[in-house]
Amino acid sequence: MNTFMSVEDSNVDLLHEIGVRLATADEFHDVLVRVVEFASALVKCDSCLIYVLEGEELVLRASKNPHPDVVDRLKLRVGQGITGWVAEHREAVAVPEKAAQDPRFQFFHELPEDSYEAFLSVPLMCRGRVVGVINLQHRLPHIYKPRQIRLISTIGFLVGAEIELARLEEANSNLSEQLQTRKIVERAKGILQRDFGMSEEQAYLALQRQSRQKRKAMKELAEAIVLSDEVKGDVAIPDQS
Repeated sequence: MNTFMSVEDSNVDLLHEIGVRLATADEFHDVLVRVVEFASALVKCDSCLIYVLEGEELVLRASKNPHPDVVDRLKLRVGQGITGWVAEHREAVAVPEKAAQDPRFQFFHELPEDSYEAFLSVPLMCRGRVVGVINLQHRLPHIYKPRQIRLISTIGFLVGAEIELARLEEANSNLSEQLQTRKIVERAKGILQRDFGMSEEQAYLALQRQSRQKRKAMKELAEAIVLSDEVKGDVAIPDQS
């Protein structure tokens, strides 16, 4: 009875900890960092990577070891490498040693972890769909126990929906930002057309040229033009108070 309760309490603690950690992470990358931290704590490992499925590609979005030049850039196709195989077949893969000799392995020169011996790759699922893959690696040979594989697989099912939600929220946020940028650029173009007799294309090219020369975002330049125009308008209106 005590053993049963101990296992049950451990499982409850696991679920509670996942919930607490994810509840404190709002941003997409924050959620992924929390998942990496939690998975690495459950199964002590030398590397933990999370790939997120975006369209037909798996994009490296989080890493236990810092890889600023690779995270958000490294991509692989579904079916490519062990990671891609896991995404395609929706099955976990555990390789205890000589992972690089597995026929499914794909070597990336940007990742030193590719030289590690042991490799555990598990799909992240949401409503029966793969939304990503989480990889754990060990420098030396390591036998992944069935319980460890089940734990990481459980995380894959539990956090898949949260990761997908965070990704969609980030996509919506980016779309909103793009819309705001387009609106302010359109206003700036209109001002340039009015004040300098430019065509719409000429106004856009002028903004683009200034953006490159001044090394400033086009939105920042457009905001300055709009603000200047608003200030001129305020000055031109007599004070009626």
